[in-house]
Amino acid sequence: MQPQPPPETLSFQGRTRRVGVEIEFSGLPPLATAELVRDLFGGELRLVSPHRFKVDGTRWGTFVIELDTQYAHPDDKLLAEVPRKDSEWERQRLQMRVEFHSKARELIGDVVTGLVPTEIVCPPVPWNELGDLDALFAALYSRGAKGTDASLLYGFGLHLNPEVASLETVDILKQLRAYLLMAEWLRKEIDIDITREVLPHANPFPKAYVLKVLDPAYAPDLDTLIADYVEFNPTRNRELDLYPLFAYLRPDYPHALFHDKLVKARPTFHYRLPNAQLSQQGWGAVVEWNRWLVTEQLAADPEEVTGRASRYVSYHTRSPLARWLGRLRDWVREARADS
Repeated sequence: MQPQPPPETLSFQGRTRRVGVEIEFSGLPPLATAELVRDLFGGELRLVSPHRFKVDGTRWGTFVIELDTQYAHPDDKLLAEVPRKDSEWERQRLQMRVEFHSKARELIGDVVTGLVPTEIVCPPVPWNELGDLDALFAALYSRGAKGTDASLLYGFGLHLNPEVASLETVDILKQLRAYLLMAEWLRKEIDIDITREVLPHANPFPKAYVLKVLDPAYAPDLDTLIADYVEFNPTRNRELDLYPLFAYLRPDYPHALFHDKLVKARPTFHYRLPNAQLSQQGWGAVVEWNRWLVTEQLAADPEEVTGRASRYVSYHTRSPLARWLGRLRDWVREARADS
């Protein structure tokens, strides 16, 4: 399968748009995974800490491979501390603290290996080279990696970070509206795993927020768009997480999530919905990229977005009785058409 071209092939910086890819799985520890990445894409394997590795110098940049829990890795803030006083005692005290902390985190990682997923964070890949990246997914499965469908306990996902074509508020709003209109279709098309439905990592947007954004009269500036998003979504756990993009646009915004170390400011949409379907032949980043493009294709047609949004708001603000009667009429029409 080949990646389909987006309506806008160039980024706001005038280069081929890139896509960051993140994949979670079990059955293959970080070191073996890092060796696999190096074997596939070249580069140099580098130990960062016992449960975190990097593969530098690939054609796309650096891959990060790690256990997907912050408690298995040393705290960078602690490692960067300096002695409070310029004395031998203070230097030794800090050194002992760092060594104890690092060893404790290593032991935590040893204990949870196999219980928490391994994660690969790929460097940004040009959209038209995603097919080359897909060799990774088949290789992971052949080495014993297990995805979402391997167990009811595996709420693993694949995340895409498509680089935005424009930083203009009106264009961000068009893409958000298009996504909200296509979200239900995407969930059915992907067939979201029941474990991921229960876990909070890729929750749907609240209906009140959807109705607010899809209201044709909604025309916010950037600060209002951000403020509304924060009010209705005080969490990273949305199927389309806009905090990385908003943190890139407003790095000094006064909200805790904008300064959370887990929020990486970048000019992308953080799309968290897809399952990690490693056992499905032919599945990979290209499949999910092509699905994602349905939202971009809709966003490229403002009149269609406005019309669908207006109908959505009209339908979902009617009384329950009116909605029921509407469904009944639709059912009668379908029954007559089939007869």
